[in-house]
Amino acid sequence: MIAKYRREPVPIVFIHILEYSYVIIGAFLVAIAFNLFLLPNEVASGGVAGISTITKSIFGWEPSLVQWAINIPLFIIGFLILGSKFGLKTLVGTIVLPLFVFVTNDWSAATPDPLLGAIFGGMSAGLGIGIVFRGKASTGGIDLAAQVLHKYFPLPLGICVALFDGLIVISAIFVFSVEQGLYALIGLFVTSRTIDFVQVGFNTSKNIMIITDQVEEVRQVLLKDIDRGVTVWNAEGGYTKEERKIIMCVVAQNEFSKVTQMVRRVDSKAFVVAMNASEVLGEGFKNT
Repeated sequence: MIAKYRREPVPIVFIHILEYSYVIIGAFLVAIAFNLFLLPNEVASGGVAGISTITKSIFGWEPSLVQWAINIPLFIIGFLILGSKFGLKTLVGTIVLPLFVFVTNDWSAATPDPLLGAIFGGMSAGLGIGIVFRGKASTGGIDLAAQVLHKYFPLPLGICVALFDGLIVISAIFVFSVEQGLYALIGLFVTSRTIDFVQVGFNTSKNIMIITDQVEEVRQVLLKDIDRGVTVWNAEGGYTKEERKIIMCVVAQNEFSKVTQMVRRVDSKAFVVAMNASEVLGEGFKNT
């Protein structure tokens, strides 16, 4: 008989250390992206970093000081208005990011090409921000301002962030050129896509909905042959008004073709809808 061992919970201290490590490592990567790719090529791709790029060009102000001067008051305002959800880790990110920008400000630019700067700067910044998010924190700045705006105006949070970033990109067009503004948009897009990738990775799964007259047979195929759990919903046909059952099953990406083939063998007329499921937690998938 094989003994089963219960997995011991991870000590909370270790979790805190790991999360703070994520914040520090992520902030360092964002600083490198800023000083090696974005600032030398005057790519103001949104956020407080974009503001500091513009003020550096106009007034010659040190970017790290500008970032501190904006981030810290925004954190205080966010804390007073939105409460204690802006925890210590976000305060750490708010402080250490400009610190790393200051420490690395004499590093040589990685490329003089603004397009490459926008692409690789956006990738590096997105990687860093995604790691900070993994630590359940943020680097403050525009995100805090967007949440304050969201609290007082009936606008989705994503729209609030886009408004601030859009104003910064428009400012870059007037300060630098239309071309630099377009590079900033490229950098902003690459950053957002990279953040999504860091958060989700390659763990994309498929959420499959199946409408069939052979409910029990299809259910057994999914349970026994595919070895995946299923949920059966009671539904009503919109046209026929007949009672129907919908089978829902989440499978790994590489199992999708096998599922559709086996369902077709059971019921060639089955109606199958598949959607991407980018984050799946639970038995058979990620535990946390």
